[in-house]
Amino acid sequence: MNIEEFFELSAGKWFSHRTSHHLAFKQSEDGKSDIVIETLAADHPEVAKLCQQYEIDPKLASCGARVTWNGTMEWDEEKHTGSTVLATIPNEDNPNEGKLLREMGYAEKAPVAGSYKMGSDDALTLITEYETMWSEERLWFASPNLRMRVSVLKRFGGFSMASFTSEIRMGGTPPVAKVSEAANSTLS
Repeated sequence: MNIEEFFELSAGKWFSHRTSHHLAFKQSEDGKSDIVIETLAADHPEVAKLCQQYEIDPKLASCGARVTWNGTMEWDEEKHTGSTVLATIPNEDNPNEGKLLREMGYAEKAPVAGSYKMGSDDALTLITEYETMWSEERLWFASPNLRMRVSVLKRFGGFSMASFTSEIRMGGTPPVAKVSEAANSTLS
């Protein structure tokens, strides 16, 4: 699977359940979100605008997505809502790796560029270095309608958090051929 296929398989509405372990506090918390992922063509105006923001030629983008979320976390019970645009810029010599541009980061509410790598196991690994922290996230499909994520967030001062997230597709389906391929790869 390549990055474009991963984004296509991710399109739709998802119910997300996350358990986060705050290692410094020795506590965990649960969170729930509704997430909508919409794929954007490489030449979509929002993808082009994002590339220009990072001073990257928009013609280098291979695909994009708009991610919108609405959720709550156990500790604060306030609404966490937002939206961001993503764009992938594959490496010239290896398209399974490259830059992932974000209009707004997840850990810090500022634009951020990280890196992506599609593994031979069809898992996507994202590494992002923010101003005050570093994150690594791994995403994969357990089945066409069940996506898993694990992540580690490290603050430069030593505070760390680990999360496990399961996401169940609630609406919108990926192309039938892609579903069959994903199902076959998870069974083998």
